[in-house]
Amino acid sequence: MKKSIIIFYFMLLYAMVQLISWGSLVVRLEPARMAMVMGEGSVFLFLLCIGAYFLHQSIQKEERLREQQQNFLLSVTHELKSPLAAIKLSIQTIVKRDLDKARQTSLLNNSLKDIERLDDLVENMLLATKIENRSYSFPKEEFDFSELVTKITDRLQVHSCGCEQLITPIIKPGIKVMGDQFALSSVVTNLVENAVKYSGPCADVSVELTEKDGHAFLRVSDKGPGIPDAEKMLIFDKFYRVGDENVRKSKGTGLGLFIVKEVLQSHDADISVRDNVPQGAIFEITFS
Repeated sequence: MKKSIIIFYFMLLYAMVQLISWGSLVVRLEPARMAMVMGEGSVFLFLLCIGAYFLHQSIQKEERLREQQQNFLLSVTHELKSPLAAIKLSIQTIVKRDLDKARQTSLLNNSLKDIERLDDLVENMLLATKIENRSYSFPKEEFDFSELVTKITDRLQVHSCGCEQLITPIIKPGIKVMGDQFALSSVVTNLVENAVKYSGPCADVSVELTEKDGHAFLRVSDKGPGIPDAEKMLIFDKFYRVGDENVRKSKGTGLGLFIVKEVLQSHDADISVRDNVPQGAIFEITFS
């Protein structure tokens, strides 16, 4: 890509030099046409600069997209390798060692969690692909959204501080929505997983489901590093991830919030993000 930019600027410089050279030649041969040459040359230079600006923006956008895709491939590779390695180690331990029933059950439960993590990753990739090529139709039906959110928070519950509960659900029962249950489950899963991932050990994550003006209202709050104001709208772009890719420690593919935005748009639902106090981020979804 850098080679293309160099060639582009060389051709631009060459065109400008040729324009000035031929203009000077015409003026020397026919001094009376100087005003015409200056006028037409100025217009040409103006159009050339405008075209160069938009072409440069396009090249930069392509470069950013290429870098994001490379980071995505690296992230996916890491996201696949980690749970696979953990599953392999657990099974090898069960096979090679004479473990008691409780220890075997613990290792198998950990393996199931890693398999669920892999399943979520594959579902995200498939759904993002279908959404982008417009092959997913979002079949809608009325269902119990409270039950769905409860199941997801129970599944993602993490016990990283002994018996302390990491995810705090505050869910009003019986809230129903008209929508695609599979797609909306991906929305809730991505938001809660992000909150857990960025909050750190022992930090509280709050998942609240209530009604606001007769409509379902979901709030997911975390105690993570927060999101800078300049990036609050960018986080919903495909492959975009907050912070510097070279020093980032958190895992992820950059697909989660892209899926969240696309699914909610298809359900005429609004999502907003604001700062948590004293730290963290709050995502709020309002259904129509």
